[in-house]
Amino acid sequence: MPRKGNGNIAPAASDIAALVVAVLEDLKAEQIMRLEVTHLTSITDVMIVASGRSDRHVRAISDALLEKCKASGYMPLGVEGFEAGEWVLVDLADVIVHVMLPRARDFYEIEKLWAISRPRGEAGEH
Repeated sequence: MPRKGNGNIAPAASDIAALVVAVLEDLKAEQIMRLEVTHLTSITDVMIVASGRSDRHVRAISDALLEKCKASGYMPLGVEGFEAGEWVLVDLADVIVHVMLPRARDFYEIEKLWAISRPRGEAGEH
């Protein structure tokens, strides 16, 4: 998938992220958070974190997400944690999705690791 080098997310990332959020909302994922991370890493443009109510719910959300992404032509590079269902990571290249149980999310606080503001004056800031 194409990536831009100027600090802005690639158009494909926006499309994938919109699809991911729609699937998460449809499956009643909780506390959906979208983080733009282009200014922090070159491995991805967007990170999306959401919670499921149980391991079964986390797996159902992840399974539906994989199905919808594949049907839309976005093939995942990898999926980790599906069997346990406590924290499933779906790598869609320009978008990485974390679907977690609330206790795992509270423990790892992954949003805090990535929620660093873009320095003033960088592309996209006014």
